[in-house]
Amino acid sequence: MKKVLGALAIASVTLAPAAYADIAGFEVGAYQWTPDYTGTISSDSGSVLGSSIDIQNDLGFDDDSHNVIWASLEHPVPFLPNIKVVSSDLDNAASSTLTREIVFGGETYSVNEAVSTTFDTSNTEFTFYYEILDNWINLDLGLTLRKYDGEVRLVTPATGSNLNEFEELDFTLPLLYASGRIDLPFTGFFIDGQLNIISYDDDSVSDTSIAFGYESDWGLGAKAGYRMFDLDVEEDSFKGDLEFDGAYISVFYHF
Repeated sequence: MKKVLGALAIASVTLAPAAYADIAGFEVGAYQWTPDYTGTISSDSGSVLGSSIDIQNDLGFDDDSHNVIWASLEHPVPFLPNIKVVSSDLDNAASSTLTREIVFGGETYSVNEAVSTTFDTSNTEFTFYYEILDNWINLDLGLTLRKYDGEVRLVTPATGSNLNEFEELDFTLPLLYASGRIDLPFTGFFIDGQLNIISYDDDSVSDTSIAFGYESDWGLGAKAGYRMFDLDVEEDSFKGDLEFDGAYISVFYHF
């Protein structure tokens, strides 16, 4: 982790002299994202190896709607990065009846048992970036620190085995950040995309989005896009290999 953070810090310093905003700007926005959940999780406990649990087939997760809000500040101060803060509410729940025996958190969940699952990957991210291009083609590069604060919890009825095992998702991932936008001349329409990516040790993240939108002359805009989020992490006793893919609709104000 220290080597990764050091490399990202060096990269940000290298980018600093390249470009900076010539005027101050502020943007706020929000979008609703409806991803489809796929992948597996597992939770070990001491010498007890957890099962590889399919979140769709075993736990009954499907798609769900989530809210994401963000704000960014760009300034004309050389060498200091611009900043963007994003808060993602990614809390979901599902219920199912197990068709096979699974082990989670050292406990055995039996076949034909009802299980209610809470899956919360909510996070807050802080992105520090520099404007490399700022005209009809825009390009920002920097780094993101994404702090996860959630849990995965599997519960069975009190009238049954009365199990209640959970894994806290409390970790921070450093990510390389790139964002680009192409303005279609004289129309107000644009195409934009964003990428957060990293791979180190046993963790890898790829978070990509692309959208088509419109921004008015007074800064109010909207866009529709598609976001693809792959998360492969191994933190303490928890392992997750997950994919969240789906469409989103966003509104924003830029001034």
